Amino acid sequence: MNLLDINELSSDDIYRIFSSADEIKSGMHENFLKGKTFVLFFPESSIRTRITFEIGIKSLGGDCIMFPSEALDKKEELKDVIKYIENWAHGVIVRHADFSKIRDLASHSKIPVINAMTSVNHPCEVLSDLYAISKRKEHFQNLSYTFVGPAGNICRSWLTAAEVLDFKFNHVCLKGHELRTDSDNYQFYTELDEIIKVSEVVLTDSLPDEFRNEQYIAEYQVTLERMKLAPNGALLNPCPPFFRAMEVSEEVISSEYFVGYTFKKDLLFVQQAIIIQCLLN
Repeated sequence: MNLLDINELSSDDIYRIFSSADEIKSGMHENFLKGKTFVLFFPESSIRTRITFEIGIKSLGGDCIMFPSEALDKKEELKDVIKYIENWAHGVIVRHADFSKIRDLASHSKIPVINAMTSVNHPCEVLSDLYAISKRKEHFQNLSYTFVGPAGNICRSWLTAAEVLDFKFNHVCLKGHELRTDSDNYQFYTELDEIIKVSEVVLTDSLPDEFRNEQYIAEYQVTLERMKLAPNGALLNPCPPFFRAMEVSEEVISSEYFVGYTFKKDLLFVQQAIIIQCLLN
């Protein structure tokens, strides 16, 4: 099985990944990857996703070989690249801006291909965050999720997860920056102060340069004062890298609402679970 996008999973697939993550945390599957090697394509700028994939593979007894993402930009056709890799590796994990390259690899591969992020989506990150939420909120599917900011790969992956697991996904930004979708799970708003009053999970992503201006920040920055409008127990989970005084304020990152650091502990276990499930199916 490959993991290219959340919409290729069923709700049962997601819950199997979550159950596998629980088992890994309890000490199971300790040597599951013994004797297995994975080829990773990552840019030098990647920190959290790369660290957790490398540690995750090695702590389950496996090994990995790292290449820069640019290695996939050569003239050689990707169907030829993957056919050679199949001779020696048990899986490929790719972080590359171009989603079509990962799809191309997967379409010709007999070994699992895992998408570690593209400019279109970020499935492992969002699955990990959902798992972390499920550990803190028993009925996490009944929560109201709100993404604040222009539509990008994180926003799209959250909507995809909402569709698969059937939860409510709100999106707040300037008019004209909504997702193009007719999904019943999606609702677009332009006023943050009103929708945050019913938002139990607040999400952000790094702002593109065009949004780093006083007018946008005044209207859409997630501040401590705005989080106090949210329901009791609301969570703030900005996707890293986040920037203080941009999409989030300095004081809100120091508040009890912010769960970013602790959430990312689970990225290790969820990515390990994804690898295991891809090998088993």
